[in-house]
Order: sequence, then structure tokens, then C-alpha cells
Amino acid sequence: MTKKVAQLLFTVFSTTALFWLLSTSLGPAPPLGSFLSPSSGFWTNAPVNAPPDKSISLSSDVLSDTVQVVFDDQQIPHIFAQNDRDLYFAQGYITARERLWQMEFQTHAAAGRLSEILGNRTVAFDRYQRRIGMTYAAERALEGMMENPETAQAVKAYAAGVNAWITSLDQREYPLEYKILDYGPEQWTPLKTALLLKNMTYTLAGSNQDLRMSNTRALLGDEFIKNVLNVQPALNDPVIPDSKKWGFTPLQTRQPDSTFTPSIAQDIPPFQPNPNNGSNNWAVSGSKTASGYPILANDPHLGMTLPSIWYAMQLHSPEQNVMGVSLPGAPSIIVGFNEDAAWGTTNVSADVWDWYEITFRDSTLSEYRYDGQWKSTLQRVEKIKVKGTKTIIDTVTYTHHGPVVQTSGSESMRTHIPKFHAMRWIAYEKSNELQYFLEINKANDYKEYRQALRHFESPAQNWVFADRSDIALTVAGKYPLKWKYQGRYIGDGSNPKYDWQGWIPFDQIPSVKNPDRGFVSSANQDPTGDAYPYYLDDDFAPYERGRRINERLASMDDITVKDMQRLQMDSFNYHAKTVLPKLLETLLTDTLSPDKQQAITGLANWNYYNKGNQIAPSVFDYWWDTLNNEIWGDEYQSAKVPLQRPARDQTAQLILSDSTLQWYDDINTTHKETLSDLINRSFHQAFQQLEESLGSYGDTWKWGYVNNTNIGHLGRMPGMGQPDVFTDGGAESINAVRGSHGPSWRMVVELGPEVKAYGLYPGGQSGNPGSKYYDNMIDDWAEGKLYPLWFMKQPPAERDSVRYSIVLH
Repeated sequence: MTKKVAQLLFTVFSTTALFWLLSTSLGPAPPLGSFLSPSSGFWTNAPVNAPPDKSISLSSDVLSDTVQVVFDDQQIPHIFAQNDRDLYFAQGYITARERLWQMEFQTHAAAGRLSEILGNRTVAFDRYQRRIGMTYAAERALEGMMENPETAQAVKAYAAGVNAWITSLDQREYPLEYKILDYGPEQWTPLKTALLLKNMTYTLAGSNQDLRMSNTRALLGDEFIKNVLNVQPALNDPVIPDSKKWGFTPLQTRQPDSTFTPSIAQDIPPFQPNPNNGSNNWAVSGSKTASGYPILANDPHLGMTLPSIWYAMQLHSPEQNVMGVSLPGAPSIIVGFNEDAAWGTTNVSADVWDWYEITFRDSTLSEYRYDGQWKSTLQRVEKIKVKGTKTIIDTVTYTHHGPVVQTSGSESMRTHIPKFHAMRWIAYEKSNELQYFLEINKANDYKEYRQALRHFESPAQNWVFADRSDIALTVAGKYPLKWKYQGRYIGDGSNPKYDWQGWIPFDQIPSVKNPDRGFVSSANQDPTGDAYPYYLDDDFAPYERGRRINERLASMDDITVKDMQRLQMDSFNYHAKTVLPKLLETLLTDTLSPDKQQAITGLANWNYYNKGNQIAPSVFDYWWDTLNNEIWGDEYQSAKVPLQRPARDQTAQLILSDSTLQWYDDINTTHKETLSDLINRSFHQAFQQLEESLGSYGDTWKWGYVNNTNIGHLGRMPGMGQPDVFTDGGAESINAVRGSHGPSWRMVVELGPEVKAYGLYPGGQSGNPGSKYYDNMIDDWAEGKLYPLWFMKQPPAERDSVRYSIVLH
């Protein structure tokens, strides 16, 4: 073969290969040709300056009147419609315009449909979502929505608005993520809204301790549970003050005659949220404010992503005028205010997810033992479509408790649970939380707030409320009626006395209105003291944030909006204040190196504030984590099965109250360790870990780096997030920023003749990574700034105050 012929063949081969590469999808990535195309590829997603005002003509049957949408300087839309149906249509249209890919991706994930987009890598995740019945739960919610004319109209109008936007797009206008992943949007349906809301239920009420607690009781005994896991720290300060009197006769429950003993489970327990996650809300009465009117503050803590979980907007019609943040994919405002009232939320870790050990008649799983008889199961066939390969058929078995999530050891579940256990979850109940949101958006006073709450069932939330004269907080939700500790351990699926026995009546769930102390607050801690007659759970957040909020509010008068903003950014570490003096007095310092001496001096002089530019919070954080593992790691790691660990504040209480506990001894050594041994050993280990991770003692140890605040892309796409945000705060502080979790929306509202509101979240209004409004709020959020929210009573008359406007007709 001549050299020329070889060169020609190489050129032909290379050209052919290039054309093949440009036209072929490799895994989830798009064909490079279409992705790089100047007419339809990613270039078309480049940002532009403020778009010109538009008048958009839609199909003649979608709107009954003209809708005006004006965008302010923060790209927040203010929608003015002549009726609620048109309002929710426009909300869907405008939200999809900014956040379409996010809306679709979240509902694909909830439904267990990511493999349609991403291929084999997400099959285990999709299977798990199907096995826990996420779509089944959404179908039940959709039933509830459609039974109510108002919510049915809202969710259908919203879907129509989303679809009007989708229909208007051609491929070159698709959001960037569609082009990267090589797929396109599908039509929006009310079921997708239901999936979005149930996904929030999973995020906030998708945890349980049954498996870990059952193993702990079996291996460590009831005495361990009594003396360790039942410890109530002395500084506990519940959401509802202990002074509250419960003036009702509680419903009675039927308790089993004997305690069921499940088998020890070897598998990994289901998803558990970080126990240090949290949210804050509070409202102060006019008697404590400079204006004489109540002020409400809220900062719900969730996973922080780009695009943000929230989308800020104002909704205005003759029936309502409301502003705040919405969930992209659902009509209404979730957390916000209107002309008369404001509301906000924190999570309640109520036990609404229980596991039951099931006895099946045979390997067909068609019948199971219940109440002395064989009861038939139901089979639900799930088809998991997988990009680039064949569809997977999976059959999920349902008992009257709920789905049996694992039936063999070969399912490659993302999260494993014991085989042949049924799952009972509040999300399977037919409900209509959307009705709560539609009604609270229009609520004028306390009475209407309470009426709206009757529709809010899951996930249980501490809903704080304020109008011009009242403040209130309700630990709202639909709570199973249980005997004490029912659901704390795996239950007997064959015994009816382990079933949920009804529901706590709405008028008997914990609530408070206008307490004498002049404020209400919550920070995910225990909802009530021991006097409350119903069992809700025993696994709530540590007390520190709640106690700090209550102490600060109790000491404040003539409160202003600025005071509330500062309190939201409070980085005081109550945990360190409680336990660090004990650690320092026990530490032997005579032979410490100069760097360690400097670190100890920094701790001794530390004022317990988790400031980003300080080193002491980093040293304490590593020291505490190491000491905690020194105390419990030997017993827990030797068990080889998942066990329930004591909460942070429980361990701190034990350290302060008893230095002779048997648990301080390391079972892996012949020497009998003392608490003093562990405190000293853990300090040196923590210091070594810091040196290995961050280098020699110095500026690289500052808390702002160790706190590791990262706001990544929702789809984990590199280059589309904002890593290494330098922050104050921490898991123990009111400003509970840690990792990718933290205040997802900060809001302060001052009631009065004219409502004044301020808010900000760590992201931006746009879902387009190329837009300046994609992440423009993050730096101000990290510094604790809040933007004034422009709350209009009518469309603005002055053009220079509006960035641009759209008219839909």
C-alpha cells in the first residue's frame, strides 16, 4: 500500500468516525453534532440582556382574560390576573419558562424514572422509588386533589400553563440540561404536581428508626435504651411551652399483651436524613416589637442546589394577593405572606413510617398471615424504562400495611432493608395538602389559618402564623393514634394491635396562640413536654437551636426587622458552650506541642460563635466527632448490624452527668479506658486528622473552609454549581449551614397597615446556568443580607421600576 493510499484511507476513516461521533449518543450524553450545533445546540442558551416587553397570544380557549406579568430587578415575577384559574395558568407558564428542566427532573426522580434519561446507572434508585410506592402515594394524593373543585381547577390550570410553554418551544430553545442529556420535555400532568408534593413528604417525613432500634434492643438491651437513648437533656425546651394545659380527654389505644421480638436485621437501614439538619421559625407579638405589630421570621433548611428548590413570585387576582416562594411544579405560594398575614414552616420528625415483619404463606407472596387468617396481597407491576437497553419489569407486593420493599437479596436496591417487611407510611393516605396552601394564601386571620390547617396532613410541619394582632404555631399534620413507643421497633405484621388505630383529632394536636411570653418558635425540637398525652415520636432534633432562639427572644424588646435578620444569622454554638469547658478541664496540656498549645488557647478564648474566619470552631468540631466515635464506635462497629446511636445532646448530657459509664471503656483493648482517657486521646487524634486534611495549623483550618458549604447542580453536573462558599454557622447554630444543607430561604415579615417583607435564597430566579440570575443571590445570602420584597397591590404605573413585562392573552 502506497503512502498516499494509506493517508487517503486514514482520512476517510477519520471523517467517517467524526461523523459517527457527531451523530451518535454515547451513554446519557448527546450526539456532539447536535450539542455543538450553532442553530440548536448549547450556544442558543447563551444569556441575553433584559428581554423586550412581550405580548404573547395563546390559544383562544386557555385564558378567559388578559394576564399581566411584570419582572422586577431580581427577576421576580408579579402576576396580575382577573381570576384564580388564569392566575394558576400563568404561574405554571412563567415557572416553566424559568425552571422547566428542574420541574421535570425532580418528578422523574420521584417517580423512579431517571433511567429513562440516565440509563443503567440509576436503575437501583428507580427500583427503590417504585418499591416504596412513590407513584402510588402520588396517585392517592391526586385523588384527594381532584375531589375538591378548587384544587382540581388549580392543578389543571397550572398544568395547562406549563404545557403552553412547552408547546411554544422548539429544540434549540430547550434548557441546557436537556441538550446535555439528549432528551426533551414531555407534557405536564396533575400527577406530576402530586409527585412533587409527595417527594417533599419523602424529604421531610421519609425516615424511621425501627430497624436500628430493634437491633439495639436485641443486642444492647432495654437498660441501654432506658439509660442512654431515653436520656432527656436538662436544657430541653419544647416547641409548645411546658406551661400549656391540655384540656381534653385523649382517645385510648389497644396495646398488645406481649412485646414482639423481630429477627436481627443484617441489612442497611433506609435513607436517613442527617440528624443535625434543621429549620427555624418564630413570630413575636406586637408587645415586643418597635412597631407595635407582630414580626414573623422563617428559614427552612433543605438541600441547597442550583437551580434553587424555591422560586419567588407574587400572585394577584381579585380573590388574593400573596407573595413568597413557590415549589416549581405546584400552584400557590408555600411560604410567604399576603396583605393581612404571614406564615412559615419547620419540619416535625413525627414517627409516620413504620415497618412490619410479614409471614407469607409461600414463595408466591400471594397471601400473608394476619389476625389468624391468610390475607391476599395485591401485585403492582412496575415497568422501568432504561435508556439504551430493554425495559425492566418489576412486581411489587402490597399488603394492607403497604408495599413489601425487598423480597430477595438480588434486587440491587439503592437502599437495603430487611426482606419480607411491609412499609406503612403516612404518604399512602389520600390527602389534599394543596387545599391548605390555596386557603392559607387567602387567609386573613387566625380563624382562617386554623381552618386551612385542617387540610394539611403530611409531612407534619410546625406552621407558624402571624396577622396584625395574633401570633400562633400549630404542630400540624395527620398523626397516627399509637400506644407509647408503637413504631419505635419493627412491628408484628400479623397482629392487628400493631396497626395504626386511627388518628389524633385535629383539635388535640399541639398548638399555641398568643402565649404570655410574647413569642412562638420552633427549631425541629420536641414538640411538647411529657404532659402531652399522645405519643408522636422520641427522635427529634437536639435542643440547642430551639433553646438559643427562645433565650434570645425572651431577652429582646422593641424588636425590629433588623433584629430578626441578625437572629437568623446567629452562629452561637450552644453545644460547645455546654460541653467544651468539661473537655478543656480534663485535657492534659503539659506536654503539648506549640501548635496544639495555640489551638487550646484559641478554644479557651473562644466565645462559642461559629465564625468562618476563626479556627476554634474547626478544632472543636473535629474533637467532638472524634470523642463521640471513641465513646460509641467500639460497641457499634462490633455489632455488624445497624444500631441507633445517641443524639449529640444525649451524649453531651452523659459526659456532664456521669464520668464512670461502662461505655467509656474500649471493648477492643485489655486496658480499662476512662472518660479522661477518651477526651485526651480524641484531642490528639482530631488534631492529626486536621493536619492530614488541611495541612499545618493555620489559616487553612478556618471554619469557613471546614464548614464546606457547597451549592451543587441539581443533576450533579460539573461546572454548574457554586462550591466552597465561605460561611459562618453550623449544625448547632441557628444559622445551621453545613455542607450542602442550610437555610434554603430566609424571610422576615413585619405585619401592620402596610406589610413589609424581606427575603433571599442561595441561588437565583433563573434555571439557565448562563444567566446572571442563576446564582446572583449566593454571596449576599452567605453574608446574611435580605432583599426588600416588592409587594404590589396593583400593577405598577411607573415603567422605570420594572425590568420588563409580559402580557398573556
